[in-house]
Amino acid sequence: MSDPVQRILIRFPNWVGDVVMAEPVIRILKNNYPDARISVAVRKYAAKILVGHPDIDRLIPCSDKGMSGLKQLASDIRDESPDLAILLPNSFRSFISVRWGGVKNIVGYRRGFRRFWVKGPHPLKENGRYLPVPMTDYYLELLKWMGLKIEVPVTPQLYLTDEESVRGAELLKQYGIEENDRVIGLNPGAQFGSSKCWPPKYFAELAESIQNRYQCKLLVLVGPGEDGIAQEIVQSSQAELINTGPDKVDLGVLKALARRTDLLVTNDTGPRHYAVAFGKPVVVLMGPTDPRHTNCHLDKTIILREDLPCVPCHKKVCPIDHPCMIEMTPDKVFHAVQQIIDQGGAGEQSSGADTRSQTA
Repeated sequence: MSDPVQRILIRFPNWVGDVVMAEPVIRILKNNYPDARISVAVRKYAAKILVGHPDIDRLIPCSDKGMSGLKQLASDIRDESPDLAILLPNSFRSFISVRWGGVKNIVGYRRGFRRFWVKGPHPLKENGRYLPVPMTDYYLELLKWMGLKIEVPVTPQLYLTDEESVRGAELLKQYGIEENDRVIGLNPGAQFGSSKCWPPKYFAELAESIQNRYQCKLLVLVGPGEDGIAQEIVQSSQAELINTGPDKVDLGVLKALARRTDLLVTNDTGPRHYAVAFGKPVVVLMGPTDPRHTNCHLDKTIILREDLPCVPCHKKVCPIDHPCMIEMTPDKVFHAVQQIIDQGGAGEQSSGADTRSQTA
């Protein structure tokens, strides 16, 4: 695009993992428009993920599910007077708030009813359905369509504020985690729904196997509404576990804890992408979701997934007996953990794990 652009608005996606996977869009836009002011509209609960980013001039926390929220977001956008808006979500709602905000130059995927007003590519289809592609690649295709140079690394990066770093350091000290300790994170929850969750009793058994085999601290990462899951794991495991639940760690301070881990074992949910952004090895326990949406930045990731006829179903609650997670036994997951640690991918002498995706 040759027209001068001085103010850019990016409407970010809504899910935590998608927010992280969209982060390279900010740096690429800044690289192409170094003098432009960049504002980012993102759901209120996810704004802390992006706080501290050096290329964001304004974060606009939005709540656009109702009419009053839509009007407020449109007002905030109007205050910015963007020359260009980029829509990363596919919804009509994300378009209408930007349009009401007075933006005429809007780039996004031409899907649904909004295709008559936005500029941009049509998403790829296969057999009449939209083709699943890694979300980072999906977002970057918009920038490629604009003719922008994509020279910066496209692996997501996260940034911490001084306050987040200080609070993280305080918690680590409180947990008794020393500088040379090997720290393995366990992330047993998922805001998407219970279908993504590996059984708590499996996490409890895995924790025992890890601690019996390796000298390490086990850090249970707990999000809103996940306290019961964490308590069940702690109460049923013989391992010494650090439960972060009582400390109500938010998505900002979570960055500090994820950065300190040497390895993360996680359901297919937001903290998985935190670990990737900080270059940490990850074992992903994938159940109902399609791995094609996240098949990128896998150089330090092992994805475990059961090859079953019912997956991917994308249902929030399993209508049967949850075979995609039940059949993924603790022994299978522990084997993946061993692969990473024994190859030097987790610990103070880590040199990076040479890992790959695999079917459990």
